[in-house]
Amino acid sequence: MKFNKITAVAVSAISALWATGSFAQEHTFKLHHLLSEKAPAHTQMLVPWAEKVAANSGGKVKIDIYPAMSLGGKPPELIQQARDGVVDIVWTVNGYTPGLFPRTEVFELPTVYTNDTVATNLAMHDLFESDLKQEYKGVEVMFLHVHAGQGIHMVDKETRKPEDFAGLKMRIPTRTGAWIIEALGAAPVGMPVPALPQALAKKVVDGAFIPWEIIPPLKIQEQTKYQIEGADKVRFGTTTFQVSMNADRWNSLPEDVQKAFRDASDEAWIAQVGDIWRASDEFGIGLAVKAGNEHITLTQEETDAMNAALSPVVDRWVEEVSAKGIDGAALVDAARAAIAKHQQ
Repeated sequence: MKFNKITAVAVSAISALWATGSFAQEHTFKLHHLLSEKAPAHTQMLVPWAEKVAANSGGKVKIDIYPAMSLGGKPPELIQQARDGVVDIVWTVNGYTPGLFPRTEVFELPTVYTNDTVATNLAMHDLFESDLKQEYKGVEVMFLHVHAGQGIHMVDKETRKPEDFAGLKMRIPTRTGAWIIEALGAAPVGMPVPALPQALAKKVVDGAFIPWEIIPPLKIQEQTKYQIEGADKVRFGTTTFQVSMNADRWNSLPEDVQKAFRDASDEAWIAQVGDIWRASDEFGIGLAVKAGNEHITLTQEETDAMNAALSPVVDRWVEEVSAKGIDGAALVDAARAAIAKHQQ
């Protein structure tokens, strides 16, 4: 009898804890991405974001992060893994799946993106509901962002003007990046970023268009001699990324848990992500210079010549997406205006 009474009291206490939320059920998520756990994207962006979501949820949410494709597959498969529910959340490069996110590509274009990560992240946020959301089928986007932009890494050739690229092989991250390289008279070679060090070492490519932040985790300073960018840190296009959740998983979540994710992915966070990538970029170039590499800043005249050579890339993009029923010219104008709005 005494046992039954104690049991009844215990059951009553546990029921009260459940009712008040003090003993709440945990929601566990798998977040999958392509880079190592030492990459700034992992340590400075994804881990703090996951911790922020967990804190916002009062401990109801736990996000387990799996770097370096440790759950299987290849980087271009990440978005489909999220859509199929193989994983709950992914961080991935939009351009690894060409054609899936044509509207978002506008922010990758040279002369649309120049050098402002914060303004560009906020501009994508501004245009998401009106212009971009429709192409993210099967996922719920947590946030979009760009990196600091395509700097030029060269194994052993100094490239200061468009004609210097003639006949070279250059690694690219996206199809818009391929158009940039073609406009310069070089041959684009596509590959996920983890394959780049070996490609540089074996001279499969002569160089790459990629930001400085990737230098430390991939030791790019050991495979290259020159890092080159335009005046005032101008870059020649950029890459768009997404952190997205499987749509069914998202729709199954209670409102308070959804709010925990939304509050962790607000405009303040999106701006902070821009600062994170800029700071990582500065650290990367500092490491390369310390290792003995030459950091070349083009003159304004040289920068203008590069941008003049790349302006047809914008026209090419407008023509292609317009054939698919997208008003490319209007999107270019809208993207430029939204970025300008947020520039300081």
